[in-house]
Amino acid sequence: MLEATHAVLQGLFRLQRRFDPFVRPILRPLFKGPLTRLVQASINLTRDRDVPPLGQERIDPKDEQLTSAIVADMCAHLAQDFAPGKVERAGQTKTYSVVAATLTVREDIPERLRVGVFAEPRSYDAWVRFSNPGPHLDADIDDVGVASIGVKLLGVAGDKLIDEERATQDFTAISTPMFVSRNLKANVALQYWSRRHLGLYYFLNPRASHLRELVMQGLWAEVLHNPLGQVYYSCVPYRHGPDRAVQYAFHPQSKVAGKVPRLPLRPPDDYLAQNMAASLAAGPAEFTMTVQEQKDPFRMPIEDAAVIWPERLSPRIPVACLTIPAQDFRTPERLALDRRMRINPWHSLEAHRPLGNQNRGRLRIYSELAAYRQAMNSEPHIEPEPDPTLHGAHP
Repeated sequence: MLEATHAVLQGLFRLQRRFDPFVRPILRPLFKGPLTRLVQASINLTRDRDVPPLGQERIDPKDEQLTSAIVADMCAHLAQDFAPGKVERAGQTKTYSVVAATLTVREDIPERLRVGVFAEPRSYDAWVRFSNPGPHLDADIDDVGVASIGVKLLGVAGDKLIDEERATQDFTAISTPMFVSRNLKANVALQYWSRRHLGLYYFLNPRASHLRELVMQGLWAEVLHNPLGQVYYSCVPYRHGPDRAVQYAFHPQSKVAGKVPRLPLRPPDDYLAQNMAASLAAGPAEFTMTVQEQKDPFRMPIEDAAVIWPERLSPRIPVACLTIPAQDFRTPERLALDRRMRINPWHSLEAHRPLGNQNRGRLRIYSELAAYRQAMNSEPHIEPEPDPTLHGAHP
């Protein structure tokens, strides 16, 4: 009965996506802002006001137990869905592209934000991976409408939080400003239903529903047109120096190919990669990277990833430009790089330490699942080098 009901609901959701690009532009100005504020106010009304001070975490003794449950369920999901040699990532599963890029630190950053990789104006070679949230390899039109970005800076000197890589700094973000699971406990429930291919019951389970998260996903998870044209939000906080917490975002600055072909009929299964390829054949794409400083420990929490940090309390401050040159990413070399590369926010300097329970869980989740995937595929991990065809060495 659960499976049949879920199949009907999923079919209706996928049908709705065929018409969403026609309807949403009309409804977005009327409903997105007001409903976002209403749901966020409801979330804040039911939260515990006893929160850690600015820039501080609160370690829950159950974190390790919850993380172990998530790792076990996600590994079981991979074993269930993929044969050895063909195992995909448990999250950020479907690769749209891996592209060479340059991150250039701005000269006009406020002094208080000049830390870590942003300490001085300079450029870093980078690899950037665009993907879906997973955990399945769905056709683009059938996906949930959330894109992911992983930015791996190269040539970053200094001790790292984990010794998996020597000279990288990774940043990750998604195209909604909040996570679908607010904490590790909720993530356990998400993985439970996901492994059973009944993901909608994470939101609709009458014994432990997540209806407000469902509304937020409905407001923000749109039919994607081109990953190069999305805003990406870190959703969770990071250290920025010894006593400051921030969230990151990447804001598109380039006009990119954006039509979803053939709607309301079925588009090609990989139209997002096709649109990216068309854009990068025509010229470069750029993003502005920003930081948002935590100014209020309750309204901008460290430990709750369902709460959007209000920009009116803390405007986003530009710190760098991410430039993706024109290139062809549909090559066997890029595919091989994608499968051997790991992107993990704990590939990081102490100055940019991940904060909050979701990030603490990621330390094991990302590392252990990547090791499992690559072992099953006999594809050893590599720390990538710059692309010599697109970038020279930077000082």
